[in-house]
Amino acid sequence: MEPALRRRVLAALAVGLVVVVLAARHFARSGGTSASAAAQAHPVLAADAAATPHGKIVVHVVGAIRRPGLYALRDGARIADAVRRAGGTTRKADLEAVNLAAPVEDGLQVVVPRRAPPVAAGAGVPGTAPAGGSSGPVHLNTATPEQLDTLPGVGPVTAQKILDWRQTHGAFTSVDDLDAIPGIGPARLEQLRDLVAP
Repeated sequence: MEPALRRRVLAALAVGLVVVVLAARHFARSGGTSASAAAQAHPVLAADAAATPHGKIVVHVVGAIRRPGLYALRDGARIADAVRRAGGTTRKADLEAVNLAAPVEDGLQVVVPRRAPPVAAGAGVPGTAPAGGSSGPVHLNTATPEQLDTLPGVGPVTAQKILDWRQTHGAFTSVDDLDAIPGIGPARLEQLRDLVAP
């Protein structure tokens, strides 16, 4: 090959190599810029992604707890872990109504109910009627299907729905929670309001 032709070929290869290097730099910069532009366009999404690290979940702990609030727990934690993170329970907590061994899921609300006030002497067991007299309120968080069935307008089917709701959603925190039970409307709720307690 003639020296002049060789110089032209080498010059063409050098120019081609420079073009390839510049193109690679351009694409690398535009890829990084588009990622940062996407983060700037959606700062809330970027913050959410950074807020909860992988393997962590967030739960809301309320009720008879020393420090109610939101807590981040490791994935696979139990309700007992959530209660511990919230500073433990108060003296009024009814731990028999809470399954401390149940696993928690992201976004779950953990409700630790308060114990029902003590029943006056001679009033009998809550939710049971002494012979020939009236009973105290039926406690929704501890009542059996038979006790719920004694309430006006609550038959065996509705009693089971109340138990199912309690199992799925945790303890009742208010009598108004009964409004979420299918078959108990506003009129029935008002009829039951003085006969039941959380």
